[in-house]
Amino acid sequence: MAKREALPTREANFSSWYNTVVKGAGLADYGPARGTMVIRPYGYAIWENIVSEMDSRIKVAGVENAYFPLFIPMNLLEKETQHIEGFAPHLAVVTHGGGKELKEPLAVRPTSETIMYPFYKDWIHSWRDLPVKINQWNNVVRWELRTTLFLRTMEFLWQEGHTAHATHDESWSEVMRAIKMYEGVYRDYLAIPGYAGVKSASERFAGADDTATYETLMPDGKALQGCTAHDLGQNFSKAFGISFLDKSGQEEFAWQTSWGFTTRSIGALIMVHGDNKGLRLPPRIAPIQTVIVPVHAESEALSIQSKQIAEALSQQGVRVKIDDRDNKTAGTKYYEWELKGVPIRLELGERELSSGTVTVYRRDTDERQTMNIADVTEVLPQLLEDIQTNMLRQAEEFLASNTHDATDYDTFKSIMSSSRGMIRAFWCENAACEEVIKAETKASTRCLPFDSEEEQGECVKCGEKATHRWIFAQSY
Repeated sequence: MAKREALPTREANFSSWYNTVVKGAGLADYGPARGTMVIRPYGYAIWENIVSEMDSRIKVAGVENAYFPLFIPMNLLEKETQHIEGFAPHLAVVTHGGGKELKEPLAVRPTSETIMYPFYKDWIHSWRDLPVKINQWNNVVRWELRTTLFLRTMEFLWQEGHTAHATHDESWSEVMRAIKMYEGVYRDYLAIPGYAGVKSASERFAGADDTATYETLMPDGKALQGCTAHDLGQNFSKAFGISFLDKSGQEEFAWQTSWGFTTRSIGALIMVHGDNKGLRLPPRIAPIQTVIVPVHAESEALSIQSKQIAEALSQQGVRVKIDDRDNKTAGTKYYEWELKGVPIRLELGERELSSGTVTVYRRDTDERQTMNIADVTEVLPQLLEDIQTNMLRQAEEFLASNTHDATDYDTFKSIMSSSRGMIRAFWCENAACEEVIKAETKASTRCLPFDSEEEQGECVKCGEKATHRWIFAQSY
């Protein structure tokens, strides 16, 4: 995109805006096979930052990294009935290999419970072998009919944790630890607020007793499921024979969890913070936190000053880049870095050089200020933190102002047919009622927030007794 006018506005066509930003900012492109995605270096750098932050939190919790095969024999996938029923429509299956038809088809990993748990059976015999806490960073394949870059692709990257415990209390504590970890990464790192809670029975993971989730809200009024953590109970341990002798010598089946966080988070990042100039990246996740643009790239004096500033900032832990390309005008560079969402741009020209100053541009507020070059290394780290805080505040205000209370079905339907957003409403927790709401409004139950208190009310749809206000929304 050579001209800013080529970028659609979010208000006019949100979907077109999103796809144009993803490709124009150099985050990703479509792969040659339908529904696949090429993650370009700038987009992958964002994912690497997420991986680094998440991986350290995972390891602090005593979870170890490992790797399991991509291909799953169908007999393993079929061991847990609800699981295979839930994933059957999304499976990619290999039927031929080496020029011959396989005796048993192989499923391409949609998730790893069924390839990991036969090994858990071999590794776990006694209560002394527990807990087993393993995570893997890998790719999975789900045969999606309608795909969108980052949000829903046939192949995507994620981490998936799988733990086994001696008691249900321990496994549920692990579910809560995982979802709180995810919430921390979303809020503190990606500056994306949301609602953490449990899914309804119809929305939970196939084969789980309960699913915890973190639900976020996009600017078009639709919810995006940010991540999940599943209480698997003893469903898989019974199916795969994962048993152990407890302290009293009695045989017990293990209590298990699984939890995952994907590259979908980058899609949320783009939508929540982007504007009509492109990306706006929170500093903690930005691959480049500050870009220095010498206005006259061929000027030796400007080059020397730029390198000195960059070196000083790097020593302060700031991720910095000098854009000294001599085949681009300063205006073109400004546009490109705004599109890429770099939090701070330093503009350095002859005028600034002679006065010992630099022009500082903030991507989050679109504001400029003049600063003494001598103050840059001291001021910018704090300015980056201020930007991080401001972006979270903006997102929190959007979520709060677009979370509505509906006490009657007419109001519920009116909201969902206009501004959308999140709706808090009493629900009787009857699956049939839930299905009718979804059919008539396209809104599904997103979660029952963990901090919800028990109340006495009437279901927003059927008027029957209800004890909790659930979060509803249309979703991606």
